Amino acid sequence: MGPTRLAADTTAPLPADTVMHFLLQIGILLGLAFLLGRAAEHFGLPSVTGELTAGVVLGPSLLAHLVPGLSDWLLPRNPAQMQLLDAVGQLGVLLLVGFTGMHIDIPHARRHGRTAAGVSAAALLIPLALGIALAYTLPGQLAPAGADTLAFACFIGVAMCVSSIPIIGRVLVDMRLIDRPVGQMIMVVAAIDDAVGWLLVSLVTALATTGLGAHDITTPLWHMAALLVITLTAGRWTVRSVLKWAHDSGFHGPTVTATVLLLVLSGAGAHTLGFEPLLGAFLCGILIGTCDEGDQSRRLEPLETMVLAFLAPLFFALAGLRIDLTALATPGTALRGLAALVIAVVGKYLGAFAGAAVGKLSRWEAVAVGAGINARGVIQVVIAVTGLRIGLLNTAMYSIVVLIAVITPLMAPPVLKAAMKQLGRTERPASQLPEPPAEGRGTLRSTQLP
Repeated sequence: MGPTRLAADTTAPLPADTVMHFLLQIGILLGLAFLLGRAAEHFGLPSVTGELTAGVVLGPSLLAHLVPGLSDWLLPRNPAQMQLLDAVGQLGVLLLVGFTGMHIDIPHARRHGRTAAGVSAAALLIPLALGIALAYTLPGQLAPAGADTLAFACFIGVAMCVSSIPIIGRVLVDMRLIDRPVGQMIMVVAAIDDAVGWLLVSLVTALATTGLGAHDITTPLWHMAALLVITLTAGRWTVRSVLKWAHDSGFHGPTVTATVLLLVLSGAGAHTLGFEPLLGAFLCGILIGTCDEGDQSRRLEPLETMVLAFLAPLFFALAGLRIDLTALATPGTALRGLAALVIAVVGKYLGAFAGAAVGKLSRWEAVAVGAGINARGVIQVVIAVTGLRIGLLNTAMYSIVVLIAVITPLMAPPVLKAAMKQLGRTERPASQLPEPPAEGRGTLRSTQLP
């Protein structure tokens, strides 16, 4: 029997040039993302817009055309090099989605769920159906070669129907609407949209990656049911027990470590069942948000700062790095991109009006809700990256989806402002619509989201 081989004997260390490029790439991407993110905020835009723009500037849309030599040196076309960056980005978005789940107020949504569920159902189903119909009309160059047609169409539909709590929360806070009745209705509807959206993404991902046909879709549905049952039983008990232990330790460090462990392992568990790790982190984040272990929110501030100031901006810069605007240069592709934008926007508004009719909201309340839930941003970018990674989106279609994520948050503030002006004194009292979220629940406050 030969001598025991150590890990150092079997795994070669990273080349010095790879390490140098990795550190330089992180420094430049993060620095430019910070600068452009602050510039976007200065002009009243979501910071994610500037962070995505950082990647666009350094990627194939601009730098590769203006200074190809510098682009090839800074961002060499080496899969191993990009995988290093992707690993950091995936950890960042996993934690970001977990924090998004912590922000959802489940008791609040349950108390006012009937009206919000009606609005959310219509605002999900209508753009979902329109997006699927659009996908079947797209030419071959916008669909990846070899991709399952049904999975591709369903994925486009899901990308058209999601909202984004982080972006919506930021817009409502900036406009001082977060505590208004309509603002609270928007947040509850967006919370339902986010939860259902992640379920749909994971289902479509399982359909695409396992090669299942429509007749065999019961397998991912069964796995989904198992994941939800585990989350609501053993998962809930584990999260409460671990966070109680961390709180009883009397130090901040154990709470941060326990939170990261719970989110990462939940992602691994979801992935084991064939779903995106992000779904596991999202569900775990919801469970963490329902726990109230003293000063839990304050103890998580160091982790929150790390995620929101470093990992999340780096992820969005990497997402922008994959956008190739030159892929949209042909008139046909540009027109179909415009059609996708129109479907995404109109679908949400039609859904909001249909749901408002069921929930007996006024016309201007419906306009305000439609404007709010129309903002995609973070979640749609994450979904686009997921689609690119699993081969359901090519560069052109990915660029279209991400551009929708960037444009729709810019449309929300002016429409919200006009709707609130019309509501004026006619807005119903807060007692008739969802109440402002309670502070001190151990969840993220909307002012902290990007």
